[in-house]
Amino acid sequence: MARVCRSTMSCFYRLFRSSFRSPLKITYQMVREQHVKSSVQTGVQYADKDLQKTKHKYFKDEEVKDFSEFLTDSFGRQHSYLRISLSERCNLRCQYCMPEEGIQLSPKDELLSSEEIIRLAKLFVQEGVTKIRLTGGEPLVRKDIVELCGELGKIEGLETLAMTTNGITLSRKLPHLKKAGVNLLNVSLDTLVPQKFEFITRRKGWHKVMEAIDSALDLGYEPLKVNCVVMKGLNEDEICDFVALTENKAVDVRFIEYMPFDGNKWNVNKFVSYKDMLNLIKERWPIVERLQDHPNDTSKAYKVAGFRGQLGFITSMSENFCGSCNRLRITADGNLKVCLFGNSEVSLRDALRSGTSTDELLQIIGAAVGRKKKQHAGMLNIAKQKNRPMILIGG
Repeated sequence: MARVCRSTMSCFYRLFRSSFRSPLKITYQMVREQHVKSSVQTGVQYADKDLQKTKHKYFKDEEVKDFSEFLTDSFGRQHSYLRISLSERCNLRCQYCMPEEGIQLSPKDELLSSEEIIRLAKLFVQEGVTKIRLTGGEPLVRKDIVELCGELGKIEGLETLAMTTNGITLSRKLPHLKKAGVNLLNVSLDTLVPQKFEFITRRKGWHKVMEAIDSALDLGYEPLKVNCVVMKGLNEDEICDFVALTENKAVDVRFIEYMPFDGNKWNVNKFVSYKDMLNLIKERWPIVERLQDHPNDTSKAYKVAGFRGQLGFITSMSENFCGSCNRLRITADGNLKVCLFGNSEVSLRDALRSGTSTDELLQIIGAAVGRKKKQHAGMLNIAKQKNRPMILIGG
């Protein structure tokens, strides 16, 4: 039986403290998401009437639309974040992402067209998605990337249009992307040593990535997120060097635990947990502040006292955050993945091309979301499961 919150505004105050927002900038949807997160964290199912009280008392003048049932799973998680892979191709060959022998690319006509991407994006935003992240492969290898971003940026109700890129060709395209509506950037960089960059990525280009980071900061992308996959024996010796970047640059360096995917030769002996990383950092900087995370954050945020930027840890393996997951993924060939580590997929491309109506498409999406499991199987079990290589998922 559902219990009642002791304070109908507890989630409002928790959200206010965590984000340091003006109360006037907190929407009902934000309170609702915090309410779900609180329920997950406490293990207590609270009655929906608390939300209704908050809605009527504090959001009378706001047109409130209940979150889509099609994007809400059986555990009450509301999926407001959609990641769309724009390409299977990439101009790097990172060891943890692409198998050494390469991948079999899908024929062009099996990939989503720009029109199909835009139609799906509009549908998901209509149902409650507020953030879309464009991934790959490498999204910037797509010839119509600026035009596509421009169309996505026009979608009413979309608050954040983000992109994850390796940065190789970012500098020259960045002003156009910003104008098109891309307002959040993640740049992947696993080493600060040019020669090691060539070893990890099997390509040259380190200086281009560093130039892209500076260009993004100059254009006002603050904080700029820098993603670093940490692997023992490869780059764990650079963790403190990455943290040092945050001293004078407004970057958010996010250390990602090494995850198993098909063909990346994952080995538990290469795994470095976030606690081991944090202990290493504290040996050099004893005062590392724990920052308050926002609802649905994947990264545990920290900051070295006095530094301009910050750091974080994506702890998918050692401490999963499945309970607050709000993410869905669409692969470049049009499959919906409700879990990064799950091998269950449903083709939205085939549904679109067979003339499926919008209502029927929502039923397909809702059925897939409804089957989403409570959490992934754990890193040792994931390593034994069949899944796509990371490059064919889109991160």
